Amino acid sequence: MTGFKNFVLKGNLVDLAVAVIIGTAFGAVVAAFTAWLTATLPATAETFKGAKEGSGAFFVNALISFVILAAVVYFFVVLPYTKAKERWFPAESPGTPADVALLEEIRDLLKEQAGPASATPGA
Repeated sequence: MTGFKNFVLKGNLVDLAVAVIIGTAFGAVVAAFTAWLTATLPATAETFKGAKEGSGAFFVNALISFVILAAVVYFFVVLPYTKAKERWFPAESPGTPADVALLEEIRDLLKEQAGPASATPGA
């Protein structure tokens, strides 16, 4: 069970799923907007006479559906995922990372070994 928890919370599985859901919904908004825009252009008005009447409402419907879907995904997927990730895998405390602290220790030890004789010239 720990391996599955690590797979779900440490990996980018949830991020990828949210991206696919939002991308698909936004694709519907773009398609509706394109249909509306091409239906309102004078040069294509004869071609899309049937689509001209309802395409504006179709675009507004797609836009509202996208906003509702984005809100649902955010409040029911992203927020719980973020809280679970913070609970089980807390972020490192702010401060000096371990590798930087180790490099600083090495630098200090090298300075101690070199002694005052190796002072920089011209200083």
